[in-house]
Amino acid sequence: MIIAVDGYSSCGKSTFAKAIARQLDYLYIDSGAMYRAVTLFCIRNAYITGSSLKEKEITASIPLIRISFRYNADTGKHETYLNGENVENEIRQTKVSSLVSIISKIKSVRDSLVEMQREAGMNKSIVMDGRDIGTVVFPDADIKIFMTASEEIRAERRFKELREKGMKVSFQDVLNNISERDCIDSGREISPLKKAEDAYLLDNSEMTVSEQMDWFRNIFEKIQNEGRD
Repeated sequence: MIIAVDGYSSCGKSTFAKAIARQLDYLYIDSGAMYRAVTLFCIRNAYITGSSLKEKEITASIPLIRISFRYNADTGKHETYLNGENVENEIRQTKVSSLVSIISKIKSVRDSLVEMQREAGMNKSIVMDGRDIGTVVFPDADIKIFMTASEEIRAERRFKELREKGMKVSFQDVLNNISERDCIDSGREISPLKKAEDAYLLDNSEMTVSEQMDWFRNIFEKIQNEGRD
């Protein structure tokens, strides 16, 4: 079974998708981390100057980019590797967050990562979260979920997460970043962020992870029962 979890920035997609994967013993794939890793690669190679992009150089470099995920038994988390280097913490930095939506608009980047994501999901039971999993990557996914929450609540969650990691950021900067990413993600021409027609909508503004899992279990059991009929 393929489970697609899409939604807005910082609405808890990864936490929710990881919890589902753990419960079902499925493979978890963080598509957002893949775009962040490409963004970090572009930053390191000076392919981004201010608001301008060196798209030709980025496109030419895509074959050089290798992204993988490894489980860290010490932390109990899946970590992102870029060309063999653990970049999990670096890709969560504010600088990467502020540029990832711009990089994800590039067609060659999206085409390449969509291909990687489909290959990762071939003949496997997976949970994948992102922006276009249920609409583009796996339009025939068995379960599609679209997550949302208010901008303020998403900013609070992101702000707390960054502060816990020791990063010095202001709440207003985080809120502005989320608002800008929403605008870019929803307005881009290629694979815009939108709810698939057959996706279940989950507004988790006032929900705990446990409550979200109860919500998911009801849907999962419903689909399983329908499959037996």
